[in-house]
Amino acid sequence: MDSTETISRAREMVLEGKYEEALLLCEQALSADPENPDLWNGRGSALRSMGRYEEAAACFNRALEIDPRDRAAS
Repeated sequence: MDSTETISRAREMVLEGKYEEALLLCEQALSADPENPDLWNGRGSALRSMGRYEEAAACFNRALEIDPRDRAAS
């Protein structure tokens, strides 16, 4: 599964309430592609949905460090 598919699948999982699965999927993909801001946003979305706000903010900030014009970083 490439990064685009991973991000899409992680978003679906978050919408389905499968936060842990989405988080794991993003973390696995980040190990192979750590400079992908969309993966950081996906990880942040999963964490935010789990109420882990500080960790989520760190992920969104990392996405912005990688791409300061990233409009998806919440």
